[in-house]
Amino acid sequence: MSTNTQSMIFTIYGDYIRHYGNKIWIGSLIGLLKEFGHNEQAVRVAVSRMMKQGWVESEKQGNKSYYFLTPRGVTRMEEAARRIFKLNPHQWDGKWRMVIYSIPEDKRQIRDEFKKELLWSGFGSFSSGCWISPNNLDKEVNLLLDKYDIKPYVDFFLMEYKGPSESQSLVERSWSLGEIEEKYEQFITTYSKRYIVHQSMMQSGEMTDAECFVERTNIVHEYRKFLFVDPGLPEELLPSPWNGNHASLLFSQYYKLLAEPANRFFEEIFQEGNDLKQKDQRYDASYHPLISEQRTRD
Repeated sequence: MSTNTQSMIFTIYGDYIRHYGNKIWIGSLIGLLKEFGHNEQAVRVAVSRMMKQGWVESEKQGNKSYYFLTPRGVTRMEEAARRIFKLNPHQWDGKWRMVIYSIPEDKRQIRDEFKKELLWSGFGSFSSGCWISPNNLDKEVNLLLDKYDIKPYVDFFLMEYKGPSESQSLVERSWSLGEIEEKYEQFITTYSKRYIVHQSMMQSGEMTDAECFVERTNIVHEYRKFLFVDPGLPEELLPSPWNGNHASLLFSQYYKLLAEPANRFFEEIFQEGNDLKQKDQRYDASYHPLISEQRTRD
């Protein structure tokens, strides 16, 4: 249960806590996670694990323990926000980024971590030890080379593809777009029905703020999983129509529908043991990085 709990804690930090001073009393966190069926022990185990992994830190105020994201945790949250808006297709500069590495066997753990990070960033495995992306990921690659101290073992290219086949063939050999389409289809099938039902229930006053909070957090939690499967390819390299576009629109509408009551419930739990004055006054509960307007990368 703890891994599952940890993942949900990340979602709540990203969607709520970081807008309220980025810090929360453990009692409030336990109260929020209780709504999803996670008990106190599971929350404490998950938070302890997150501390060991360097995602959160703790501090004492009197007899209360508070937890906040480390700089590493904040960076990952910001990376996630940037990555997710890329799931909205963007224009392509026609160039490919290629990473080729030969990391020694005695650095196997580093090699495995590096591969996971490349996947997270949106690279596809073109062949063994060779990863490609049509997106401008220069900054991300350089950060990874410094983080893992592997510059001597890695070559990074910016290149054009000259054939013999179309660029689409590179996509087919590096990513399973059919499988990603199916996952989006499942998301649309599940949540379009729930959206209609909950819209009706809310109009007739049949949904509590707590139920709206649970539903909104769950849909963010589910949509966030596409970070790990969708590389965020530019429009020119995607099939048309692309289910990811439909899923993005559904997510946007559903999120906004639940925003106000969900946030009310969060504040109700949060205000006991925490300072509501820490709330970012620019925070708009109906806005989410996932549904920000399309932008070009820096």
